[in-house]
Amino acid sequence: QVQLVESGGGLVQAGGSLRLSCATSGRTFSSAFMGWFRQAPGKEREFVAAIRWRDFTTYYTEPVKGRFTISRDNANKTLYLQMNNLKPEDTAVYFCAARLTGGNLATAGQWGNWGQGTQVTVSS
Repeated sequence: QVQLVESGGGLVQAGGSLRLSCATSGRTFSSAFMGWFRQAPGKEREFVAAIRWRDFTTYYTEPVKGRFTISRDNANKTLYLQMNNLKPEDTAVYFCAARLTGGNLATAGQWGNWGQGTQVTVSS
């Protein structure tokens, strides 16, 4: 079992930056991938970024490429999402997630472990 706790959300003006953190505990070494999703009001949960645990390979959805960076700190067992040049359309609840196997990373239903989410609001 993997426990995930997000933090770092908040209110920021367009063009600003935030760094989200996901503190992990439990059997994180069993996770093949960890990632971030987001969900805006009235919309489905969408994939944002992922990192493959064994070799640090990263994956991003097109709208955030060049602005967001996913990373991990093994010593502190923490996953990060650095978000720069934020836009109002980035406003959502951001969720940390973990999965044991590969497959379609963009499919939320294939991720087995989730945090409670942290709100990110970008004002124009």
